Amino acid sequence: MRRILIVGAGQSGLQLGLGLLAHGYDVTVMTERTPDEIRAGRVTSTQIMMPSTIALERPHGLDLWADRVPPIDRAGFTIPGPDGTPVVDWLGDLGGAQSVDQRMKMPAWMELFVARGGNLVVHPVAVSDIDWFTRAHDLVVVAAGKGELVSMFDRDHEKSEFTTPQRQLAVAYFHGATPRPAVGHDALHVNAIPEAGEIIMFPGLTLSGPCDIILLEAIPGGPLDVFGGVRDPQAYWALMRDVVRQFAPWDHDRISRAELTDPMCVLSGGFSPIVRKPVARLPSGGVALGIGDVLVTNDPLSGQGANNAARAADLYLNAIVAHGDRPFDADWMELLFATFWDRARHGVKFSTALLGPPPEHVRMLMGAGNDCPAVCDAIMSAFDNPAEFEDFMYDPEKTKAFLHGVGAL
Repeated sequence: MRRILIVGAGQSGLQLGLGLLAHGYDVTVMTERTPDEIRAGRVTSTQIMMPSTIALERPHGLDLWADRVPPIDRAGFTIPGPDGTPVVDWLGDLGGAQSVDQRMKMPAWMELFVARGGNLVVHPVAVSDIDWFTRAHDLVVVAAGKGELVSMFDRDHEKSEFTTPQRQLAVAYFHGATPRPAVGHDALHVNAIPEAGEIIMFPGLTLSGPCDIILLEAIPGGPLDVFGGVRDPQAYWALMRDVVRQFAPWDHDRISRAELTDPMCVLSGGFSPIVRKPVARLPSGGVALGIGDVLVTNDPLSGQGANNAARAADLYLNAIVAHGDRPFDADWMELLFATFWDRARHGVKFSTALLGPPPEHVRMLMGAGNDCPAVCDAIMSAFDNPAEFEDFMYDPEKTKAFLHGVGAL
């Protein structure tokens, strides 16, 4: 029986580990926190799983919240003009995405991993430990996207455009929101504030039940970048409501009487989008393989993070099983990542495009959504499969051809 070690208990690590157990592998997952510590800890993300990646979880019995999580059936953009009145305001079909607080999801998957026969080890892991582990296991996969271990994987300068954070993030989970009039609770709204950033609101599921989530993406140094140093949760929430009142007043009444779900449900910070090389080469001559956010980190604005992790776990699982008894050497790892990159590059390109000011043809595309539902649905569908943006987003002539084809021009 082949022995596989996965360091990191997030979306990619646990999904891969549970999949490998089903194929008879001896799998160990190492993590720094117990399930109960994660449940009692701070929120870590605003993960939105798209329909195609939810479908990857379901066959493995990992879609544990289908009867409780509010579906995100629609999503769209509201963009104000110079006078603050929305000039873009539409929704498209998102097909049933969902957001489950990782303080619920990961502990449940960790316990399921143990119940299915996996070895869960709660202990910090250093780079020197990875060197030893490569000699004791057939394959070591690093799925911990933060901390010291990431330094083992070199930056890929050709694939990485940024060296600094392009947004400062602020997150809050809350109960008591009311729906937008004539829209309901099933929608995700991106309020894109020119030269300031984005205020994104959507439904989710947290430890205390269905909730709503705000992800605020502030251009560094801009008028939305006001959460640095705010530590008190209630002061944080009061500031968040005030920011919404100023920059997205059409949503302020929705949250004016809402309350935070718990004292640990707010988060702020920033990170630089980056792509890293897939193989860590250790002093002993051993190699370790990266996965998920370790190798491809997008800004959350594009909604690709958890979905990239899920797709990577699915691809890696199938490749490991197909590889049989052959050694998991560096050449195999490089080829595997190249296969993953063929899809992930589209998400990186899309995320990069979102972080800059929109060119004229993209403004035309977004405005066309006000009167043409087919435009809205195409944009939202491409969030689930970013390769589709190649057909209508990046090239002005393709944009015009697309708009003609759907009757928007």
